Amino acid sequence: MANHNLVDEKTTVDNFEIEQFNLHADSWWDENGSFKPLHKMNPARLTYIKKQICNHFDIDFDKKDALENLNILDIGCGGGLVAEPLAKMGGKITAIDAAARNIEIAETHRDNIGISKKQLSYNLSSAEDLLKSSKKRYDVIIALEIVEHVADIDFFVKICAKLLKKDGVVIFSTLNRTAKSFALGIVAAEYILRWLPKETHSWSKFLKPSELAKYVGNNNLLPIDITGMKYMPLSDEFCLDKEDIAINYFMTCTNKS
Repeated sequence: MANHNLVDEKTTVDNFEIEQFNLHADSWWDENGSFKPLHKMNPARLTYIKKQICNHFDIDFDKKDALENLNILDIGCGGGLVAEPLAKMGGKITAIDAAARNIEIAETHRDNIGISKKQLSYNLSSAEDLLKSSKKRYDVIIALEIVEHVADIDFFVKICAKLLKKDGVVIFSTLNRTAKSFALGIVAAEYILRWLPKETHSWSKFLKPSELAKYVGNNNLLPIDITGMKYMPLSDEFCLDKEDIAINYFMTCTNKS
C-alpha cells in the first residue's frame, strides 16, 4: 500500500513542458523542423544505446536483430525517433509519453512504415501511471532528454528503478549545466541557429553528472558508464566522446544489488 500511496501523491509530469511538446508535435518527423537537433543526434544516440545494451547482455553488436527478446521501455518517447529504430533492431518496445499529440504522431508514423503494434506499442502515460497499471518489468529502460523536463527528478529516477528488471540496464541522456551548455544548448540552438523552439529548455533544470549520479545512487542504481556527445560543425553531425561531457551526456546504470 505504501508504494501506491507514494505514486498517488507525486507526479513526474510538468504540464507546461507537456503543452510545449504538444504545440510542436506535428514536426517530429520533419528533419528540418522543431526537432532537427534530435534527428542529427540520432545516429550517435542509437550507436551508444545499442553498444551499452549489447555490452550488458553480452550480445554481438553486429548480430542481426541484436535486441531480439529484450523488452525495452522508452520513457518520453516523443514522436518515436528512437523507439522505431530499436524495434527494427529486434527489440520489443513499449514507448510512453505524457503528451497526447506526441503519441498520435508516433502511432501514425509507425503504422505508415509497417511496424506492428506487437513490436512497438505506444501508450499515453507517465512513468508513474505505467507503474501503477502494469506489473511488467523491463530489461532496458531509456530516458533520453527527459530528466530536464520532469517535475520531480528524484521521483522520476525512483520510478525508473522500480520498472527495471533486477538484471536490467537504464540509459539516461540529458544536458550538463555548464557555461558551454548555456551558450550552445540554449543561446545558439534556440536563438541563433533556431534548431529548437525558444524556451524548449531551461538551463536551471540541466543536471551535472554528479547530480544525476546522486539521484541514481539514492534509488539503488549504479552508474557504469558516462559518455558525452558533441556537435562537429565541419561534418554537421554529432559524435560520442568519453572526455567531453560539457553539453550532452549519457549515463548508463544497473541495479546495485
